[in-house]
Amino acid sequence: MWTILAINSVTFGGLLFLLSAGFSLIFGLMRVPNLTHGSMFMLGGYIGGSLIATYHVPFWLAALLAAAAVAAFGGVIERFLLRRLAGSVLAQVLVTLGIAFIVSDFSLMVWGGDPLSVDAPRALAGGTRALGVFFPTYRIAVILIAVAIAAILWAMLDRTRLGAMIRAGVDDPEMARVVGIRVSRLFTIVFCLGAALAGFGGVMGAPILSVYPGLDFAMLPLALVVVILGGAGSLPGSLVGSIVIGFIYNFGLVMVPQLAYFILFLPMVLVLVLRPQGLFGRAAP
Repeated sequence: MWTILAINSVTFGGLLFLLSAGFSLIFGLMRVPNLTHGSMFMLGGYIGGSLIATYHVPFWLAALLAAAAVAAFGGVIERFLLRRLAGSVLAQVLVTLGIAFIVSDFSLMVWGGDPLSVDAPRALAGGTRALGVFFPTYRIAVILIAVAIAAILWAMLDRTRLGAMIRAGVDDPEMARVVGIRVSRLFTIVFCLGAALAGFGGVMGAPILSVYPGLDFAMLPLALVVVILGGAGSLPGSLVGSIVIGFIYNFGLVMVPQLAYFILFLPMVLVLVLRPQGLFGRAAP
């Protein structure tokens, strides 16, 4: 039982990483507290689940289409709303929170109140037996995909010209504009990338969690805890923080369900008090 619970914890951590990585990039690089991120996770799950269940679109194609649709939605939010509120944190919080409620009501109107179940891809159905334990194949695939995406994001930010321009735009936007970097376009790309990761994560999580009204505000606090624990803007912090929170959340629900949320949010409180920049974050200059 403990081995299965550990695998489930790592799987849940992988889903949290897909959600929190985009949230960490947007908040850490752009300083935008995007409270619509949980809604993007839910919206991606609904769009992908509908494509799979209603139109019989292959799972992976549906996941990519849902990610693209949510990325476009995020781009509209950044371009026409958040860009006009640059530097005003309170206004950004209120606007993104309002959009989250709008998306929640829209999803309830379109998809109804019943949970939307999605089947895992046929190639990943069933399980794999190792060391006398039966592991669901799809959950193992989620872990591997999360690690692969983490490696790709790290390589993009640290080893490519685009990543260098993004870092330059964050560290000194005025100087970046002087040398010809279009900072506003870069920030739109980052926001769309974060939204796409959330939408893709929603589809990946649908066979495990299903998609239901309230999923957005169930996942958003977990993403906030991960970002605070790992450090805003830190991909290694998001990956490690997601796995840690996955273990704390799952084992807490099994061992002490009455104190599950106390145990979950206690590390966040300790990090805020002892190391506000997070375990892997950089202190503000």
